Amino acid sequence: MLDVVEALRREMEAERIATEDEVETFRIKYLGQKSGSITNLFKKIREVAPEDRRAFGQQLNALKQATEARLDESRDILRRAAAEAETQTIDLTLPGRRPLTGSVHPLTQTRDDIVRIFERYGFSVADGPEIEDDWHNFTALNFPPDHPARDMQDTLFVEASEGGEGGVLLRTHTSPVQIRVMKDQAPPIRVLAPGRVYRNETISYKSYCLFHQVEGLYVDEGVTFADLKYLLHAFAKAFFGEDVRMRFRPSFFPFTEPSAEVDIWWSDENLPGGGRWLEILGCGMVDPNVLKAVDIDPEKYTGYAFGMGVERPAMLRYGIDDIRVFYENDIRFLEQF
Repeated sequence: MLDVVEALRREMEAERIATEDEVETFRIKYLGQKSGSITNLFKKIREVAPEDRRAFGQQLNALKQATEARLDESRDILRRAAAEAETQTIDLTLPGRRPLTGSVHPLTQTRDDIVRIFERYGFSVADGPEIEDDWHNFTALNFPPDHPARDMQDTLFVEASEGGEGGVLLRTHTSPVQIRVMKDQAPPIRVLAPGRVYRNETISYKSYCLFHQVEGLYVDEGVTFADLKYLLHAFAKAFFGEDVRMRFRPSFFPFTEPSAEVDIWWSDENLPGGGRWLEILGCGMVDPNVLKAVDIDPEKYTGYAFGMGVERPAMLRYGIDDIRVFYENDIRFLEQF
């Protein structure tokens, strides 16, 4: 039987393997599970005399390993040959292919543009957690316990508590960042808080369950509403153009008093009157109760705050009429930016 193994080795070594088909033929001939020559010899070990089985098994294992090595070597040779052939078919005179590159999302572009404008006026950028506690998101901002914004219909709670106060939630605005800054830093404070916020709203072409805000805060001695109006008018001219028309309307926010909403005139020849007023942000003077909550003396310091969404300015800037396209990640949409 040892002679049979040696004869099979010589036969295997003499095989010609030059193509993928010949590789497969070689494998089946010697190592096939049903009819491979080496496989069949393993089945005959029990027919060998007991005193010869050890030597026969060792030679047979060595033959199998040599056959597998020949098979792997042949595959590597064919693989390298195919790679070289492919390289040789490249026409070096052709122009190069431009690599695919990503782009900055339109919401990120708009947010960065807003931030850059306010940075010119001395504002720094602060960040904070998107999962907040009730105190930073509501209580410190002068929201009473029975305020509608605490209701489950508006706020996405991670851990709700009974009684309307307490619990853990997804922040509904970036104002908690301002609270954290005022707790850690003494006036003067001039800070921006851009970020993602969450509301339990029905998704439609004009509303989504998450959106982006940029909020600003300035606290110092002698800060007035006139300072706020000057800053926001300067921002509107820088972002929407020098000829922008804007107006302030009285409003109410728990954390500012007095409060106002700011509109700009958006020209549209298809509308009666040639356009319409569009709200772009809310603002006001920081309520004394908010300053007291963070241990800032409201008799000594005053401040203003403002906040705006990023989606609406982006929609106006790029002519987008459905907020949902910002979040669908459709490459055809994103490639435009």
